[in-house]
Order: sequence, then structure tokens, then C-alpha cells
Amino acid sequence: MKLSLKRLFARSMAGGPDLAYSTIPSPRSSRSVKRRLAFVTLAGLMAVLGIAAAAYYFAVRPVILKVAVGPANSDDLRVVQTLAQAFNNQRNNQIRLRPLPTEGAIASAQALADGKADLAIIRGDLDVPKNAQAVATLRKNVAVLWVPPTTKAKGKKTPPKITRIAQLAGHRIGVIGRTQANVNLLKVILKQYGVDPNKVEIVQFPANEAAEAIRNQRADAYIAAGPVNSKITTDAILASSRDGGTPTILALDLAEAIAQNHPAYEASDIPAGSFGSVPEEEVKTIGFAHHIVARKGLPESTVAAFTRQLFSIRQALKNEFPLAAKIETPDTDKDATLPAHPGAAAFVDGEEKTFLDRYSDFIWWGLMAFSAMGSAGAWFAGYLKKDDRNNNSSLRDRLLDMIAAARKSESTDELDQLQSEADDILRETLQCFEHGAIEEGALIAFNIALEQFHNAVADRRTLLVSLPQYLQRTAQLRATGTI
Repeated sequence: MKLSLKRLFARSMAGGPDLAYSTIPSPRSSRSVKRRLAFVTLAGLMAVLGIAAAAYYFAVRPVILKVAVGPANSDDLRVVQTLAQAFNNQRNNQIRLRPLPTEGAIASAQALADGKADLAIIRGDLDVPKNAQAVATLRKNVAVLWVPPTTKAKGKKTPPKITRIAQLAGHRIGVIGRTQANVNLLKVILKQYGVDPNKVEIVQFPANEAAEAIRNQRADAYIAAGPVNSKITTDAILASSRDGGTPTILALDLAEAIAQNHPAYEASDIPAGSFGSVPEEEVKTIGFAHHIVARKGLPESTVAAFTRQLFSIRQALKNEFPLAAKIETPDTDKDATLPAHPGAAAFVDGEEKTFLDRYSDFIWWGLMAFSAMGSAGAWFAGYLKKDDRNNNSSLRDRLLDMIAAARKSESTDELDQLQSEADDILRETLQCFEHGAIEEGALIAFNIALEQFHNAVADRRTLLVSLPQYLQRTAQLRATGTI
């Protein structure tokens, strides 16, 4: 049963007009305490809601990923720019892309290794950064090695026709593109066929100057690397046609051996008619991939979201940008040459985690932390009220001492002083009760002591009033120390 303060201290408040007025708790003080309690509760609730809102915002806000890609005006850069625009046009996408142009695949790989980019477009036959993991295969490339048709110059013997790679020794070979990677690719092929790269003259042509250089017969054979339907390769092969003759694409019969010795390459085929009317039948060659890779430390959920968006939008861009249709999922096998990022592998294997799967541990530990904080807060609040409880105990002890003092009092003035002090003790006790520093049991014990004090004061006051006038005067003088 809830304790009634009015009933508990009814007698105290009936001790006279001064006593009644002094022992009634202040309504203003009570309202102030309630307002403070309501304010603290509201502030705590708003803090919890603020933390929850901030956590939700950071969990669902779009993440901007920087993609290192190059060189300028390349198909790779155009693909990334197209994807970035498509991602930005969809409101609910969690991922946004920011292209970071570089000088080429080597520079893109270095940007990823240095932590300047989150994603990068790299060639699979180059040195892959240690912190790179595959997200998707942007496209498959093939090596095309061909010889222009021979023409007979006036007054000169017709040079022997080159039909095999082993016959390239002592000839000039033109490499389409300025990247050193294509030169390295040519050297790998030559070494596999026993041709010393130092025994051939290698000349590189920029992609935009290749057709003109081929028309001017600046080399005896040429090599290009790119997709099967590459416009650069097609234009270069068509420029090799002379006097109605068609170029000859040299087959790499040892493609499997090259792939075995160099895991970055794989055996591939060039379908008949891939470059106009060339080749007349399917030709063996080697190929390699351009990969979209992510930093190893990139969160799994972020990479999974990017992979999901990438493949959901790929078909939508097929008509507008055909190269986007060539994007493929990465190899998720454990022994893959380029390991897949766990986020991409989770999407490909259908094991992508939901919001609760990703954050259930955090939610659980958060609830545990809030519970622990609540317990700690309760203990701390009790600890802060320890002084109030100790003070209230000393006040109760003081009230008991005042009972003895009241029974020995020699004047009504001394009783009035004791009564005034009791009023102050009562006021502090009621405030401690309102603040929760003491419980109802302690308040009942205090009431018993207060009631005994009032009885002692009332009895002593009655006794002093009944004494003759001269005895009262003597008692007052004795009390003041005059006699």
C-alpha cells in the first residue's frame, strides 16, 4: 500500500500554526523535481532515437566508390562512365561510382595498391596488387597475330610468305597500342615457339595511328590484343589487305602450353569471320581478361551491393552500350588465379547476407550494452544517493537526541528552537523521500521518532506552563546561564 504523507505526518502538521506551515512540503519543489525527471527521461529517449536514426542513416546511405580506369578515351573508361551515370539515375541504389582516370591498367592497379581507389580495371596478365580481389570480369580479350599478304615489288624478289610463328625471327613486328603489356604478350608467344625476342625488331604504334602505319608497310607482322569484335583490331586487319589479298592470322597451336606456363592466360579461339572475312576458319590463340577488382579491405556488404547493382543494370545497358553485355561474374573457386572478393562471391553463390544477418551481432551486443548501462546507471544513482541516506540517518539520530534534550529543557524558548530544528529535519527528510534517496520503511521509522519528539515537547511545555511564575523565571535564568 502506498504511504500517505498527509496521514503519516498528520500529528506533526497539527502541532500549531507555525509547525503546520513549516512541515508542509513545498508544491513548487515537488513540481521542480518532476520537471527535472521528465526532462531527463525525454532527453534520454531523444538520445536513443537519435542514435538509432544515425545508425540507420549510415547503414542505408549511398556509398561512393572511386574506380581507377584508363587510359583516356578508352572503352574501359566509357564503360565505367556509363555505369556511373546509370547508378546515379536510380534512386534506391546503395552504390555510386566516381571514375578516377589513369594512364592505363598499370596505373590503375597502382592506384588500388596505394589505397587511392576502391575499385580498379586491371589486365589479368599484369602484376595484380596483393590487396586486389575480383568482383567481375569486364571482358575477355584475345591475342591476334597476323601477317599481311605478300606483294611483289618491281625489280625485287617476292619475300617468302610467313605461315608459322617460328618464321618471325629476323623480321619486324608491329605492336598495336603503347602499353608495355602487349609487348610482354608478344615475348611470351615468341619464347614458347623458340624465337629469341632479341632476334626480332619490335615497333609500337598508338592505336589511333595503327591503320596508317600498316598501310605504309612499316612491319612484316602485327599483333593486337582486345575483344574479338574490337574495332581497333578490325580496322588494323582491314588496313593490311593489299591488292585483293587478305592477311593471314597465325594460329597459336601451343595455346594450352602457354596457359599452363602462364596462369594469367588461357587457351581461346578466334571464330571464323570475326574481322570481316578473316579468318576463314576458327583459329586457336590465347586470351586474358580485364577484371573489375576491389580492395581487400572493402566491406563485404558494399561489394555485394555493387555486384548486385552491376549485374541488374547490365542488360538494361546492352542496347545503348554493347560492351556492358560482356561483363561476367568472377571465378569463385578457391583455386582461382585471382580470388573473388567475399562480397562478390556471396552474390554469385546466392549467399548474400540480409540486413539482420549483417547486423544481428551488433544489435545483440547493443542490447546487452544498454542493459549493462542501465544496471550501471542504477548503481551509480544509488551511489550518488548514498550521501543523502547517510545524512538522513544522522538527522534521525539527531532527532532522537533532541527528544532527550526536550525532556530536560528549562524554557519554552529552548523548546521553540528544538521545534524549529525538527521542522528543518522534517523538510530535508521529505525531500530525500521525493528524490528516492530513502524508502517508505525509513520514512516510517523517522515518523516514529518525530512523534516521540512531539510528545516530549508537548509534555515538557505543559510542565513549564504549570510552574509558578518565579520558578519559570528561575528556569529561564538557569537555561541562559545567568545563574
